[in-house]
Amino acid sequence: MKLLVTGGAGYIGSIVTRQLLAAGHQVEILDDLSTGHRDNVPAEVPFHELSIHDVAQVLTPGAGFDGVLHFGAKIAAGESVVKPELYWDVNIRGSLALLEAIRAAGVRRLVFSSTAAVYGDGPGTDELITETTPPAPTNPYGSSKLAVDMMITAATGASDLGAVSLRYFNAAGASVPAEGSSAAFLGERHDPETHLIPIALQAAAGDRAEFLLYGDDYDTPDGTCIRDYIHVEDLATAHLLALDSAEAGTHKIYNLGNGNGYSNKQVVEVVREVTGAKLPVTLAPRRDGDAVVVVASAEKARRELGWAPAKPDLAAIIADAWAFYQYDKGRS
Repeated sequence: MKLLVTGGAGYIGSIVTRQLLAAGHQVEILDDLSTGHRDNVPAEVPFHELSIHDVAQVLTPGAGFDGVLHFGAKIAAGESVVKPELYWDVNIRGSLALLEAIRAAGVRRLVFSSTAAVYGDGPGTDELITETTPPAPTNPYGSSKLAVDMMITAATGASDLGAVSLRYFNAAGASVPAEGSSAAFLGERHDPETHLIPIALQAAAGDRAEFLLYGDDYDTPDGTCIRDYIHVEDLATAHLLALDSAEAGTHKIYNLGNGNGYSNKQVVEVVREVTGAKLPVTLAPRRDGDAVVVVASAEKARRELGWAPAKPDLAAIIADAWAFYQYDKGRS
C-alpha cells in the first residue's frame, strides 16, 4: 500500500515507518519538525516538512494514497493545561483538516494514534481499563484525543473510510539495531523530557541532578503510582495489524498495554539494575491530577488483531531505552 505517516519524524511514528518499509509498503512522511527529528526519516522516504493543517497539499485526489497513519499531534499533558489552545489547534483542527483531505482524496484506511489519557483516572481501583471504561479525560490533551476519536467515528459513519484508533498506555524503550546491522537507533528524545523512564535514565547518567518521586503515600503496595509500560516496537507492530484490519464504514478502538502494572519505585529499582547507577531520588509532594493505578486490558487487541507484546519485561524495555540514551548522548 501507499501510505502517508503524519508525525513520522517523531518517536513512535519513525519506528512504525521502519516496520512499514520492512513489510514492503510505500511510505511518505509529513512532519513539521516541531518535536520530530529530520534524521529519523529514512533517506529513501519522501519527506514533506509541513504543518498537519496543510496536509491537503500532499494528500491530493490524484496522489494515490491507500491509507494514513496519524501521529501528528501535541502530546504533553502538562503543557496542555497551560496552553489548551495549542492542543485544540493542532490536535483537533489539524485532525479535522486531515479528515477533510482523506475524504477528498478517497483514502480508505486510517490508523489514529490515540491515548489512555482519554480515560483519565480510569476506574480508580485495581480494575483493568477496557475499551468500555467510560472516557473521563482530566486535561486538554486527553480531551483533544477523545474529540478526534469522536470525529473519526462520525467520519466512518458518513463514508466508506475504515479507521482504527489505538489507545496507548505508556510507550517506552527504543528500536535497537541488531549487532552488525546498518539500521539506525530510534528512540525517545523529547525536549523537555516529560516521561518517567527517560527522566530516570537522565538521572542515572548524571545528566539530571535527581529523580523526583511525586508522592509515596498512595493506596498501592509501596505507596507510589502504578503504570502500564509497553515496548515501542510492540506498539508499532499493532499499527500494521490495525492497518490490515480496517473495515469500510467502521471505527474500531483498541487499548495497547502489557496488562501489568509497575510502581514508580519498581521502575527506579529496575533502572538501577539495568544501568548500575545509584540514581539519586528525592521525594516530592503529590502532583495534582496524577492517577493512582492505570493499567490496560489489551484482550480485545489480542483477540481481534492477533497482537501480543513480544517484549513485555520491564527490564528489557528499560535496557533498550538505556542503549539508545547512551548512543544518542555519544553522538551529541
